[in-house]
Amino acid sequence: MTRPWIQLAVATFVYIAVVTVLGLLSRRRAARSSEEYFLAGRTLGPVVLFMALFGTNTTSFVLIGIPGLSYSLGIGVFGLNAPIVALGIPLTFWAIGSPARRLAVREGALTPAELYSKLLGSKAVGFVLFALFTLYTIPYMVQAVKSAALILAASSEGNLPQWAAGLGVMVVALLYTSLGGMRATAWTNVFQGTVFMVFMIAAFFLIPRSLGGFGAAMEAVRAHNPDLLTLTTGGLFEPRAWASWGLVIALVVIVFPHMLVRLMAAKDERALRRVCRLYPLALVLLWVPAVLIGVWGAAAFPDLERPDQIFQLMTSAHLPAALGSLGFLAVLAAVMSTLDAQILTLGSMVTRDALAPMGLAQRLSEVWSGRLFSVLIAAVVYLLAITWDDSIFAISRKAFEGYLTLFPTLLLGVRWRRLTAAGALASLLVGNAVLVAGWLGWLPLFGFLPPFWALVSGFAAAIGVSLAGPKNGRNLVSL
Repeated sequence: MTRPWIQLAVATFVYIAVVTVLGLLSRRRAARSSEEYFLAGRTLGPVVLFMALFGTNTTSFVLIGIPGLSYSLGIGVFGLNAPIVALGIPLTFWAIGSPARRLAVREGALTPAELYSKLLGSKAVGFVLFALFTLYTIPYMVQAVKSAALILAASSEGNLPQWAAGLGVMVVALLYTSLGGMRATAWTNVFQGTVFMVFMIAAFFLIPRSLGGFGAAMEAVRAHNPDLLTLTTGGLFEPRAWASWGLVIALVVIVFPHMLVRLMAAKDERALRRVCRLYPLALVLLWVPAVLIGVWGAAAFPDLERPDQIFQLMTSAHLPAALGSLGFLAVLAAVMSTLDAQILTLGSMVTRDALAPMGLAQRLSEVWSGRLFSVLIAAVVYLLAITWDDSIFAISRKAFEGYLTLFPTLLLGVRWRRLTAAGALASLLVGNAVLVAGWLGWLPLFGFLPPFWALVSGFAAAIGVSLAGPKNGRNLVSL
């Protein structure tokens, strides 16, 4: 009988072969221009755009972090995140993504920081946005690599150490991303998104069957800890904390540079409208199984020291071997579908937002500069991934809260003609200063979380400084 880890090795080989072939098929077109390499020529249609966005947005935070959090806190985790995200993401796609796409075409911008730098006529805005995007994207990438390494090492029955697993994930993601650019990552996201969505739906029905049915699974949880089946109180569930986290989770996705740049690659408004309609349904289909796997796991594997392990334990113990391998690939797909987008986006931002304005990107083409710096970024992320010991949720939460400080600038930059470069800089600097002060306990929070006050202060600084200065007469096209 074939050992489980050998089955996983074969499945991993097939997976790597598929994404590499997709990268090779995209290679020829990627070399045509910077716009083709970084934005797929701005030609992503509704289906590919949706899968590229959905695959990129679905990370180990959902497949590892949410089951781990539900293991400890119960079904209330669904209400903490999913409904707010399902409504907030399409709204922000319309409020920021739609005008950003049109303005990026007009300005010839290939990255979010470049777009706002041109809109506000300020290289300083571009530099600061680039720095903050990078600062908060790197820890988000770290949690992805940590998740994949954890699952790979655990599934290999000790045959693959975590450091080697993480290194392998980075190398494969770099390979196909560097080969085909945005087009390769978009098409691999179609494949990867299909993998983890099919798996999560199958797991939702098959895991409780292994536990004796939905009723028996829930009864086992009730016998273990009935509080897991009730609305949780305290912590993030306190009304003001819940509202604060709701703002973070609802508004932050559009601020991910790797998400915003995909919206900039959309073919037209029709593609964006279809994405907005499909997104809520897809998120519910993904989040319900993720939460319940963690809740069921609390009874099946009580008293775990590391709840982040529960997804792997449940899929290994309560699914057929073939589907267990697919569960492993689901995590790998979720990790890589985000990691590839982040690698590509940060590489493009280094080239377009840091080197080009200083005249330092002339010797190499922008495509090759992007590839080179993608390797350097990946090396930094890998080193942090093998040394940073926080939980997946804790690392993701810090990144999300940091990203939120950019939201006022991104929204006002495309929706308010009165915003000035000075107002944008004030918003970014004040918002981040308030966030850090809140993290350090230097400010009275009155029950809210630090990002709430960072968001409020960011809007106040942007509006106040812009109104105090001269009008700039920016043309934001017909919005």
